[in-house]
Amino acid sequence: QVQLVESGGGLVQPGGSLRLSCAASGSIFSINAMGWYRQAPGKQRELVAHISSGGSTNYADSVKGRFTISRDGAKNTVYLQMNSLKPEDTAVYYCQAHLWVRGATNLSSYWGQGTQVTVSS
Repeated sequence: QVQLVESGGGLVQPGGSLRLSCAASGSIFSINAMGWYRQAPGKQRELVAHISSGGSTNYADSVKGRFTISRDGAKNTVYLQMNSLKPEDTAVYYCQAHLWVRGATNLSSYWGQGTQVTVSS
């Protein structure tokens, strides 16, 4: 019904950059907020960055000043530009969207399948 597909992960050296993308498709009426989360081995999933329908953003303290979240409403896509990457940023990154499915009256939450980001020399 609704799919979120992430791309852009990979292996990068410390100090490098990556740009993640997450495209939502399917029976979507409207998307509210979107966000990026990450989960490192042995740790809980944590919020990295969030962007509202109006464009307001918030970030985890650990990524402020290094990561930037943005969205393209026409493409139902959210991006995460990651600069000055550190080994501790290594994790599987997941996108999440809160949206209205066509014909539904309530918001629903959907997750992507995740994309691996590895920061290592």
